[in-house]
Amino acid sequence: MRIRTLLAGSAVLAVMAGCAAGPTEGPAPDMAADGEAVYQGTLPCRNCAGIDIDVRMMGDEQSADEERTFALEASYREHPQDPPSENYTGNWEVLSGSADDPNATVYELTPDNEGQIYYFLRVDDTTLELIDPERRRFENNDMLQLQRQ
Repeated sequence: MRIRTLLAGSAVLAVMAGCAAGPTEGPAPDMAADGEAVYQGTLPCRNCAGIDIDVRMMGDEQSADEERTFALEASYREHPQDPPSENYTGNWEVLSGSADDPNATVYELTPDNEGQIYYFLRVDDTTLELIDPERRRFENNDMLQLQRQ
């Protein structure tokens, strides 16, 4: 639940800074032999040194809906309250288009239980970027990117 608050806070700060130009295009990332793609990065945090995010996406765009699953882990660096890591699992979908580019690919990650829906723009073969629910990029988009491992 804290990750929702911190991600929402990051999103609000980014929105206050304004939106950036449209996304770049690229082919869908190839999944590993086991059908898993792993993305990692550190998102900004108001009360700590950053939020380390690990997203594991299983399946591919041609997989059946129930086979496209994800696991997201968020852990806080140097947070004064030292909260435990947060873990979410659920399913992901492929959406076509963003606010600026009708050809962009966006991944919508929906947790099984309580939690917000996450939207990640596929910037290129190795980069996902957290975007807002309206599928808009933030001005500080480079701070909201995860890299493929």
